[in-house]
Amino acid sequence: MSGGIRTSVKGFLNAKRLALSSKIDTVHETNENINENITRNFTALQAAADSVDKMKAQETPMFSICDVPSTPQTQGENLLRRFFYNELKTATWNFHPENKLGEGSFGQVFKGWVDDNTSTAAKPGTGMLVAVKNINREGLQGHEEWLTEIYYLGRLHHPNVVKLLGYCFEDDHQLLVYEFMAYRSLEVHLFGYVVGLGTGVSYLQPLSWILRMKIALGAAKSLAFIHSSEGKVIHRDFKSSNILLDSNYNAKLSDFGFAKDGPAGGSSHVSTRVMGTYGYAAPEYVATGHLTGKNDVYGFGVVMLELLSGRKVLEISRPTREQDLVEWAKPYLASKRGVLKIFDARIKGQYSVAAARKAANLASRCLSVEPRLRPNMNEVVTALEQLQESGNIEGSGISLNELRQSLYSNSNSAKSSWKSWISFRSSVSCGYIR
Repeated sequence: MSGGIRTSVKGFLNAKRLALSSKIDTVHETNENINENITRNFTALQAAADSVDKMKAQETPMFSICDVPSTPQTQGENLLRRFFYNELKTATWNFHPENKLGEGSFGQVFKGWVDDNTSTAAKPGTGMLVAVKNINREGLQGHEEWLTEIYYLGRLHHPNVVKLLGYCFEDDHQLLVYEFMAYRSLEVHLFGYVVGLGTGVSYLQPLSWILRMKIALGAAKSLAFIHSSEGKVIHRDFKSSNILLDSNYNAKLSDFGFAKDGPAGGSSHVSTRVMGTYGYAAPEYVATGHLTGKNDVYGFGVVMLELLSGRKVLEISRPTREQDLVEWAKPYLASKRGVLKIFDARIKGQYSVAAARKAANLASRCLSVEPRLRPNMNEVVTALEQLQESGNIEGSGISLNELRQSLYSNSNSAKSSWKSWISFRSSVSCGYIR
């Protein structure tokens, strides 16, 4: 081969090598940018985690989560603790099935124990009960929910909002630690059952009218708070399974994974991808993606209807015309005489006709097709408070002694069922809107 040809071939190969090297550099640069974008959201969180390690050396187990200027500080600073994965494995007995409380689209929730004084993990059966959510590591959605929960629950304090105690961010493990809610969710009490060791299926005693109205008021207060000038947050997934109950049947709103900051700067709505649960999301939001607080008001109307009727929002086992709770109930809600037909037969005689009509009218207003006709949540709270004050008990002929008996009876029923608790089997088949 002549020198000219060799030089030409050599030059060609060098050019190809340079071009390939340039492409490799571009790929490396792109990967670096991707990694930078992925980790950007964790910078403040990692800084907080490092702060925790320093505080541990000073015997200070708590720390303040990263500052999020767009979410307001409320009722003082919420201190979250960073838990280590091995701690939570110990606290939940290595996430044993017997400690499983439930399972959602983002992961499983387990019962665990932490020390009352130091907030460190304790051996099962000792210390303070907590609920540990183990986020599903597959897919981005669970990761986003984990961040969103910390974003909001790390800042919002209210008696009717579940308390986030801490989190775990270690390797590819992402977990959240909440206060333990002894009586699980409203969904369990309305539609669920528990399975016990050697005891078979155990159905819970139906919630009384008084307890249903108490839970409705607590849930309404939670939404009124997050919608207020303090919160300015839209929950976006308000439903019976996200309303948790403590041992006194106080309702607390949970699962802020779909939550969103409300409109700002004079905007009438937030344009966003439609997310939530079928049956609970407002029709205008599903149709347009325009999100306002009235979406939560609609969801509250659906839950109110579930409380009054004892029926699920969607139930395919029923006749076609009765499968969609809202569509089935609307004709009855518009009828002064027919409205009583939607009420749960299991609580018949526990309420006055006047109180029943007021409660049904409130649900109907929340379910208005026109968002502007729906009340705001402060108005809902006022209506429920007035309902309880003006004959909710007296008008139904229920004495204060019977009220106490109602609370005691439901409490004992729940306690006996939870003693044999292994897992919750919900027959609700609502799917998420993606």
